Amino acid sequence: MSIVSAMYTGVSGLSSHSQAMAVISDNIANVNTVGYKSSRANFGDIVGGMIADERLGNGVAVTSAQTEFTQGSLLGTGSATDLALQGDGFFLVTPPGGGAPLYTRAGQFELDTDGFLVNQQGFNVQGFAADGLGQLATTTSNLQVPTTAIPPTPTGRIDLQANLDASEPVSAVPFDLTDPERTSQFQTSVTVYDSLGAAHPLELYFTKTSAAPQQWQVNVTAAAADVTPAPAGPRSLVGTGTVEFNPDGSLASNSLPGLNIPWANAAPGAITLGLGAPNTGGGTGTDGLTTYAGASAVSHMSQDGRSSGDLGGLEIGDDGIVTGRYSNGETRTLGQIATARFTAPDSLTRQGEGLYAATQAAGTPTIAAPGTAGHGSIVSGALEASNVDLAAEFVDMIAIQRGFQSNSRSISTADEMLSEIVNLKR
Repeated sequence: MSIVSAMYTGVSGLSSHSQAMAVISDNIANVNTVGYKSSRANFGDIVGGMIADERLGNGVAVTSAQTEFTQGSLLGTGSATDLALQGDGFFLVTPPGGGAPLYTRAGQFELDTDGFLVNQQGFNVQGFAADGLGQLATTTSNLQVPTTAIPPTPTGRIDLQANLDASEPVSAVPFDLTDPERTSQFQTSVTVYDSLGAAHPLELYFTKTSAAPQQWQVNVTAAAADVTPAPAGPRSLVGTGTVEFNPDGSLASNSLPGLNIPWANAAPGAITLGLGAPNTGGGTGTDGLTTYAGASAVSHMSQDGRSSGDLGGLEIGDDGIVTGRYSNGETRTLGQIATARFTAPDSLTRQGEGLYAATQAAGTPTIAAPGTAGHGSIVSGALEASNVDLAAEFVDMIAIQRGFQSNSRSISTADEMLSEIVNLKR
């Protein structure tokens, strides 16, 4: 190798170490960039001419800047739409107006004015949309959270579990709609909803009519103003029947028919009043009304109606399921975040702003729900921090600096040798 070649070899060392320093500087600059993955400069030797059938080295070059997709630590934020991936995979986002998806580990997402989940650049997050029944699609699309109110659900069933005190005497007076408290021995109430989502209280009155066998009359009333036509008094009788019990206190029969309440300004309410399955019909007779020697009390009361509801918040599970919490107490599945996984993620093309583009070398991505097929799970309310290790970067910086200095010395030494050759003529 000639002295001039030695100088150019040193120049290749300076250039390569400069590029490596640029990679280190980029890592340090992005130490606080969410989802950033550090890079490392890979060196490769350059071969040149031949001496005695042996190839001589001709310097060095940075052959690649390899991205290191190691897991970054998770930083809690408390925002439900901030998402971090724990494990392999990427979020999918598409540019506004469509186009090929890009991939990112930066989960700083938010809802735009149309309810679409977007990243900080306005790219749409991809996921599996849900229909009105919560069934998820099998193909990905722009994930949108409905911001409109959900419709009400009229009450169709009331279930009651209660005990009627067996020691109560038979009532001396029949039930009187104008004085229900005095002519009944136990009362309870439940709020139901009509087809418009309006709430209506129903009162249930129980009056003991026989001791052997034990029989109780059940009367159901609604406020007079809630039904049409409205009766003269404050209450309207919307259902009446008799329940009979076995000697062991279990329910033997129930003659109370289903309620058909003529709500004012709404569709009629057809409501089944579940008081338990009599043991004469294959039931236990103890899963609803019973009459034991003990205080009359309700142990459970439920109804299946709801008012209309506004979206009050979101929850995103580790499986990517997006659940909406509504002001009426309902929860609904609104969609699922999709994730992509590559065979060779370090071959993705870096696009800036935490985005990567697919390449043939990276392989065909598999699209799946988080936590399946080797895909990482989602942590809601957290972000993945940069995986840059500052201590390691500074150690690498020292090594690169020394390498740069050493290459500069080889150039200056070759220059001195060349000067000596020039001075031979003097």
